[in-house]
Amino acid sequence: MATAVFSNPKFSPTVTTTSSKTHFYHYRTHSLLHAKIQAFQAASLKFNPNPLNKKPQIVSCQSSDREPPAPAKVRRPEYVPNRIADPNYVRIFDTTLRDGEQSPGASLTSKEKLDIARQLSKLGVDIIEAGFPAASKDDFEAVRMIAKEVGNAVDVDGYVPVICGLSRCNENDIRTAWEAVKYAKRPRIHTFIATSPIHMEYKLRKSKEQVIEIARNMVKFARSLGCDDVEFSPEDAGRSEREFLYQILGEVIKAGATTLNIPDTVGYTVPKEFGQLIADIKANTPGIENVIISTHCQNDLGLSTANTLAGACAGARQLEVTINGIGERAGNASLEEVVMTIKCCGERELGGLHTGINTRHISMTSTMVEEYTGLHVQPHKAIVGADGMLKHKGTYEIISPEDIGFERTNEAGIVLGKLSGRHALRRRLHELGYELEDEQLESVFWRFKAVAEQKKRVTDADLRALVSDEVFQPEVVWKLLDLQVTCGTLGLSTATVKLVDTDGREHVACSVGTGPVDSAYKAVDLIVKEPVTLLEYSMNAVTEGIDAIATTRVAIRGENIHAPTNASTGERVSRTFSGIGAGMDIVVSSVKAYIGALNKMLGFKDRSLTNASEERIPVSA
Repeated sequence: MATAVFSNPKFSPTVTTTSSKTHFYHYRTHSLLHAKIQAFQAASLKFNPNPLNKKPQIVSCQSSDREPPAPAKVRRPEYVPNRIADPNYVRIFDTTLRDGEQSPGASLTSKEKLDIARQLSKLGVDIIEAGFPAASKDDFEAVRMIAKEVGNAVDVDGYVPVICGLSRCNENDIRTAWEAVKYAKRPRIHTFIATSPIHMEYKLRKSKEQVIEIARNMVKFARSLGCDDVEFSPEDAGRSEREFLYQILGEVIKAGATTLNIPDTVGYTVPKEFGQLIADIKANTPGIENVIISTHCQNDLGLSTANTLAGACAGARQLEVTINGIGERAGNASLEEVVMTIKCCGERELGGLHTGINTRHISMTSTMVEEYTGLHVQPHKAIVGADGMLKHKGTYEIISPEDIGFERTNEAGIVLGKLSGRHALRRRLHELGYELEDEQLESVFWRFKAVAEQKKRVTDADLRALVSDEVFQPEVVWKLLDLQVTCGTLGLSTATVKLVDTDGREHVACSVGTGPVDSAYKAVDLIVKEPVTLLEYSMNAVTEGIDAIATTRVAIRGENIHAPTNASTGERVSRTFSGIGAGMDIVVSSVKAYIGALNKMLGFKDRSLTNASEERIPVSA
């Protein structure tokens, strides 16, 4: 490990005051939503005029001081792969576990993927793209596990999410995807091939006729396996020739495709252009009335949400999104932005569009994805960001925080102290959206009591940090038992670390370094004996004051770790692993985060070694 293990060894957090937590939305959010509505409003009027000639209804999303109304019952039509009974219902296709995981540093364990899939089901997404099964044995097992559990968890209203697996247009990928998703009550195969001139010439090295033949045959092959729900994507559709698009889409419809996804793979189009593309496909593709049109917009120009909504206005009835907008390069269309725009403006501006999302689970889902992936949500991120809260919420706040499951508190935060018991803690955590098992609650409770002994009051922000540190953690390989550091200006910093392994054996090591965190990390390395490179280190205070809890996030890259395959390029990509830690001692918080990242990496390594002796899943070029 390099001597300088982090860019700024001094703890200089960006302080977020407790009072700023009282409101979740501000003028930036209003401006962003207004700008995006303006961007595609013209497309809305052109592509989707009100067929019933109804007068526009004014729907206010502005919050008030009154208690929020109970959430309306979701109007979710019965699921049929290639049609939707309600012409205004929009399916939400979440690809956080597939496209979102391609973000640098967003490697997820199988347990984390299952936890996120469960939360997506609570959120009410219609389709969960659980992964790319042919990428690796780990990915295959994770998708299969999600299909077996989440894909069969039918609620009282009959809702169960579709579980989808991605595949390239070859028999091996498609067969592997089917073997992973077939256990779900509603399985889907999503296959794709590039259709833009530049991709066909330089990536595929195939003619238009060859690409059409491959697409047609592979959709037929997917249907022949017994899969009645097949989605086809012409990769880089935004830069493809229109007539060729109409032709290949018509052929895959004949072959049995039920959903046609139109991706703006490189984020190249603008809303008017993308809306026109969807409208043209709807008007010129033979057999289009027998399938669902979908959108998948990348955010390279910052227009993914606007493009997605323009596509919906033009007739798309499935929208592909990710939580917090994560994804490779600049990310994807953000689920929370798309869904809340439809909720706020669907009747007034979007021709009555609506979704089946239970928006009260947005905040919890966003937090879970942020903690598991280690990808920060920017403070001024629309919908789920936490910056710029208002003293007078009626002035600019267009969405109530309660609408997305974020409970409003007074300026000081909820008052919990050292005399508060388990019942009070459980009740407040439930109000914040956390449903913990008894064992998890017990761990959080004792952490809470320790903090309460040192602080006069424990705020909601403190509770969220403690839950993240106790619950959103990988399976334990190594656990921090004790830590002692000596540092200052009179000599080298030294650290003594005691870790315990899965067998309960204790290991102790000492090291020196340029600072307390550097020396502690080197001591951990002496015990764990796994060569890694520290890629990122960051720390923040969750509240104001010298007694604030510090949250630390790190990202590491290990050697000899199995690299998965990128679905689009077919190249192997290096895995990076993130970890989080929280505590009132900044060095303890830092070491917990580092050990968390190591545990996640070691979990992957152990499964790779186990699978090495098993039959590998070949991946075609």
